[in-house]
Amino acid sequence: MLSVGTPAPDFTLPDQNGTLHTLSDYRGKKVVLYFYPKDNTAGCTKQACGFRDMYPQFREKGAVVLGVSKDSVASHKRFEEKFGLPFTLLSDENKAVLQAYDVWKEKMNYGKVTLGVVRTTYLIDEGGIIVRAMDKVKAADNPAQMLGELG
Repeated sequence: MLSVGTPAPDFTLPDQNGTLHTLSDYRGKKVVLYFYPKDNTAGCTKQACGFRDMYPQFREKGAVVLGVSKDSVASHKRFEEKFGLPFTLLSDENKAVLQAYDVWKEKMNYGKVTLGVVRTTYLIDEGGIIVRAMDKVKAADNPAQMLGELG
């Protein structure tokens, strides 16, 4: 996990519509950058729908929400449409950003060691500095926790 107080690594990734986004596009805004394992799975859906339901409050506090997984642009589009997600989902199929943010790790899955995304959320300030880092977050609780972090 990256340390609080360090600059967040910049990136360029496509969203669910194929539009490219860079982290530096969001300078001047707070960014909730959350990494999740897979579209349309129970925990990831709970987390995404929590951010969806609280999205107006995130906007009121001047924050944007960006979700990142290794799923394809097409998978993200289906996920967005199925659950009415109002925020940006970024596709990192080559895992470069997942690795830059130190969320692609060994983890136990049904007694086997596998490589995958450790559910992690970063809060990045208006200047691009990490001000909060949470790993092994509980999917259902994470949106409210992050809203609380915004004050």
